[in-house]
Amino acid sequence: MSLLLERLTDCAREIGGAVGADRGRGYSGERDTQYHLDLAADRVALTMLTGWGYRVVSEESGVSGEGELTVVVDPIDGSTNCDHGIPFYATSFGVLQGSELVAGLVMNHATGDVYAAEKGAGAFRGDAAIRPSATTNYRSAIVAFSGLPSRHAGWAQFRALGAASLEICLVADGSLDAYTVARYSTLHPWDYLGGLLIAREAGAVAAEYQGEELITEERVGRRPYFAATTELLDEISVLGML
Repeated sequence: MSLLLERLTDCAREIGGAVGADRGRGYSGERDTQYHLDLAADRVALTMLTGWGYRVVSEESGVSGEGELTVVVDPIDGSTNCDHGIPFYATSFGVLQGSELVAGLVMNHATGDVYAAEKGAGAFRGDAAIRPSATTNYRSAIVAFSGLPSRHAGWAQFRALGAASLEICLVADGSLDAYTVARYSTLHPWDYLGGLLIAREAGAVAAEYQGEELITEERVGRRPYFAATTELLDEISVLGML
């Protein structure tokens, strides 16, 4: 593991330890849907990442620090799950060098699993290389959604697990066949950038419903979708947002 990924892993572990005292405290009152635990996690992320000389773009606090590498971070992805004791939440990092996505790391705090990738070097869960499933047919697919689909479109089963970065990683390792947004749901770069590189390095594919660029650090909504295979991605594209 490179020094960069080692540092991100250390940061994620520190965040996981820092949020315990704030679980169950509810919203912070400072911003809509922001929890006290989000603020605790963000303080750890900013201290460690800027201390290492990285520029940081955080969901919770915007832009901090300066550096050649920009770390786009969601300190706790799945904050509601975390606050309510639902064991599916993560810390997600996507690392940009200029406009190039060069690294991604997602830690599942409930299990300790670490998904990581650097551009051109494959994707891993811990020390094991990961690959997506070989599913090509929507009727055979287990699909996860952000948001509520307006109709059943023929999938085999669906899930709504509440932490986008982890759900994307589950496509990367073959546990899910696809992950997509539904209806009015959007994701932001800190939600998906880490998972995006991990998915692509594992061999999965991704697109955006409106053709927007996914690799950005801006505070903008995107409508990405991910699939194990190109054939399955094409089927999802034809169906459109449900």
